[in-house]
Amino acid sequence: MGLIRSKYYGIIRGVTVGTAFLLQIATMILLAMYLLHSAVIIYFIFEVISVVTVFALVNNAESYKMSWIVIILVIPVAGIFLYFQWGRRRNNSKYFKRFRKCDLLMRKSLGKNEKIEAALDLEKCHPNKVQISRYLRKEGFPVYNNTKVIYYEIGEAVLEAILEDLKRAEKFILMEYFIVSDGRVWQDILEVLTQKVKEGVEVKLLFDDFGTLRINTHAFKKDIRARGIEMCIFNPIHRDIARLSFNYRNHQKITIIDGNIAYTGGFNLADEYANYIPRFGHWKDSGIRLYGEGVYSFTCFFFEMWRISNQDAEINEADYMPTVMVQEEGYVQPFMGGPHRNPHNPTEGAYTRMINKARDYVYITTPYLVLDQKMLGDLMNAAQSGVDVRIIVPKIYDKWYVYMVNVSNYGKLMAAGVRIYEYELGFIHAKNVIADDECAICGTINTDYRSFYLHYECGVFISEMSAVQDMKEDFMRTLKKSKEMDLNSWSKRPIGNKIVQAALRILSPLL
Repeated sequence: MGLIRSKYYGIIRGVTVGTAFLLQIATMILLAMYLLHSAVIIYFIFEVISVVTVFALVNNAESYKMSWIVIILVIPVAGIFLYFQWGRRRNNSKYFKRFRKCDLLMRKSLGKNEKIEAALDLEKCHPNKVQISRYLRKEGFPVYNNTKVIYYEIGEAVLEAILEDLKRAEKFILMEYFIVSDGRVWQDILEVLTQKVKEGVEVKLLFDDFGTLRINTHAFKKDIRARGIEMCIFNPIHRDIARLSFNYRNHQKITIIDGNIAYTGGFNLADEYANYIPRFGHWKDSGIRLYGEGVYSFTCFFFEMWRISNQDAEINEADYMPTVMVQEEGYVQPFMGGPHRNPHNPTEGAYTRMINKARDYVYITTPYLVLDQKMLGDLMNAAQSGVDVRIIVPKIYDKWYVYMVNVSNYGKLMAAGVRIYEYELGFIHAKNVIADDECAICGTINTDYRSFYLHYECGVFISEMSAVQDMKEDFMRTLKKSKEMDLNSWSKRPIGNKIVQAALRILSPLL
């Protein structure tokens, strides 16, 4: 009986939270109907409030707010209830205040080790791209040199490399992931982590609650603790359902070993990411390995999220500094972002600056092309200015409604000269941007509203390194396995698809 409870624990929690969420919506709609029939004056007052709110939103009409305008107009009064409950930014909430406090600690730790010389050298090397680096520095993310970078063009390669590096750990291992599923990948890693604890290595795991819903049972936690591994769960989904803060997920993927090695990329700890099991065809992912000074930023990123998840944690980042000396050309600038930094989120800011500063080309791989008006305009403007803009997205999708939004965005982009390709062999999950043979970003950031507004993400801006060329060559090889979309064919898609896509695109920031 206990095993059955453990097996279905995550499912029960998910269903409970989902039911509570739907009940809130139903309650607000029923309340609006009641007011309409039994308290017309009060209903009229709320109608006036709705109109005033719509005008306020239009005056600051981001895509997110435009979606709320549609909801308020389609379901009057109930829509305004929903907006005030979930749609407003609560910048002064306890949740975000705690994040900003941890952010200040992270910035302080990073600032102590900033190398101004590296930043100045980067400015000399790339005067055309220096604004990207300056922007990230202003947001608190230092530039490093003396860091070796390896790019992995497939998920199984990066996961195998992580496993081998874990086996060589001597002091500590820090791992932070969105999704963990039981299978070959996780069991291989867990075996190594267990052995490392026996050898005296400190092991800390930080997992997102939603992404680990099926595996995150009482039995799982008990087993982890019994192995001597420390574990924190980020933002349990049953907390603050009414505030919708459960929608803020930790989408970062980070592995840090002894402060000298760091990995990040699109991959999670599940078998589909290594193509051990088929899911949506061939799974095309990517990752990056840092060795040297630049690893320290990822250590600070990890501990910021660790403090958020464990308010009693006492951490001294100085105990986790890199200990190796690496002589390597080029520059790295790890960065992170999340909803606590809105409306100036570094993840979106880095992407928009990469697009806007491109002179010859900008190549993007992403599983999701859910764009707000600003990002859509940036891509169109770049293409209309003569920049070769190419985007690879999946043909085989994981979420049908997101794919429909992807397709709905093709038209304007292609009309402006953006070339869009669908990866035909399966699902492309890699999140890369490459520009002008000069710089690139590899990380966890999708080109969608959720990554730019709701999720905690991380990435690495790299320049003057062979990894940039490796990423470009990977893109060109992937292009050969993809089919270019055609504006004429897109225009002739079924009328039913057009209607559904148009409706979903309006609501896309809320998906």
